[in-house]
Amino acid sequence: MCRPLHILAMVAALAATAASAQVTKYPFSPPGMILESAAVGPKSQLLFLSGQVASPTDPAKMSGPAAMATMTAADFGDTRTQTISVLTKIKGILAAHGYTMADVVKLTVFVAGDPSHGGRMDFAGMNDGFKTFFGTADNPGTVTRSTVQVAALAGPAFLVEIEATAAK
Repeated sequence: MCRPLHILAMVAALAATAASAQVTKYPFSPPGMILESAAVGPKSQLLFLSGQVASPTDPAKMSGPAAMATMTAADFGDTRTQTISVLTKIKGILAAHGYTMADVVKLTVFVAGDPSHGGRMDFAGMNDGFKTFFGTADNPGTVTRSTVQVAALAGPAFLVEIEATAAK
């Protein structure tokens, strides 16, 4: 008689754990590189990250705000390189708060026109960088995402800025 009550208590505890982690990701049909949608339940914890931009490819060049004024896009890399830099930065911020890239539910990606692409955004380069973090062996999932071309970002050297929302 004691065993069914023990099992019932375990089932209730598992249900409570599942209820507290109310993040559901819905893929497109057929599944693609990004999700169709994601739902975050009321007992989930959300983390909103401000827009992040790339770090210089050579950190030694970054010696303060004055150095930023003299840097060019070459100091930060092409769109793919900047996307990887930004997502690496986001991964670090998430980790500092106890989250992983698998907890990301939404990205908003702002891509400036690239002079080497006739002033149009390098969407393929951004996607190549994105694919190094999502749909991988380490993180087989993906996220909801919007990608827009903007006239410019906070500095003329930046080609990519990404905002992230994570939930768990």
